[in-house]
Amino acid sequence: MTSAPGGRNRPPRTARLPLRLRRHAPAWAAQRPTWREARPAVISGLLKQALARPTGNWFVVGASRDVPADRPLARTVAGHEVVLWRDADGVLVGGPGVCPHLGAPLREGPVRCGTLVCRWHGLALDGTARAGWQPYPVHDDGVLVRVRLDEAGGEPPLPAPLVPPRPDTAGALAAVHVTAGTCEPEDVVANRLDPWHGAWFHPYSFVDLTVVSVPDGGSEDPDEGLVVDVAFKVAGRLVVPVRAEFTAPGPRTVVMRITEGEGQGSVVETHATPLGTDGRGRPRTAVVEAVLAVSDRRGFALARSAAPVVRPLMRAASGRLWRDDLAYAERRWELRATGRFPG
Repeated sequence: MTSAPGGRNRPPRTARLPLRLRRHAPAWAAQRPTWREARPAVISGLLKQALARPTGNWFVVGASRDVPADRPLARTVAGHEVVLWRDADGVLVGGPGVCPHLGAPLREGPVRCGTLVCRWHGLALDGTARAGWQPYPVHDDGVLVRVRLDEAGGEPPLPAPLVPPRPDTAGALAAVHVTAGTCEPEDVVANRLDPWHGAWFHPYSFVDLTVVSVPDGGSEDPDEGLVVDVAFKVAGRLVVPVRAEFTAPGPRTVVMRITEGEGQGSVVETHATPLGTDGRGRPRTAVVEAVLAVSDRRGFALARSAAPVVRPLMRAASGRLWRDDLAYAERRWELRATGRFPG
């Protein structure tokens, strides 16, 4: 691990009150430039390491909450139609989204007592092999659901996905935001491996961002990441300073973990899932971002009890960031696709 230029000597401490007043806040254009530190070779090196890590052919499909008892969750993953639903015991099951009888879209079928019923001719699927339909391995970790597609992944399969370490979901407030853009998964991962853009590209959310250290070029440890000091904007000049670490445990995943300051232990998992191509042959990628917030403050228990109200606010915050970050990822893909990317 090497220190970056401008790094602080001490991480921010957890204060009695998490808020800090920025008394001498520079204007956006007057803040310290970060383009010299955001070296293309560093970002591409981190990306190359991430792309070489295994996945076992597991793909994130969406949020666990998006798989109710009465209908399937349908997605196209790497060009494969996939449906996931819950059986009579509430256990996640899934498989191809094309009915083996005459090709009906199983996404349109209702789920009755754990059985997915095709709307065309009534073929009933309970998650086990039947009439030429073969299930896919699926996994529900309580926050996200995944499917294993060996043909699409092309790697040695793993019996279960490599889920990054998380806070205990029983004590966390979790929200999942899903969006999609015209790019490839590596463009999403590259965006997350460039924290230097944060205060410039997202001034409504981040200020005073300093990358404290970056992994050594030869490091193959997926748990060693970029360490960042940053302040989250609350209102006006009120901010919450924290220290966070960005790691890339796989080719389609980047994890941000707060290691010092308010919300220590909170995690943001960003997963990039290839969907397929659009009508013009351009790649489409879904971004599935899970935020697991924790805190030892008394008021956090009230926030968890108000989860139905708080979750939409958390998703909206992620959505605002990803409107910008998808533009970054899409621009990166466009330049790569036309041989103009300078990085």
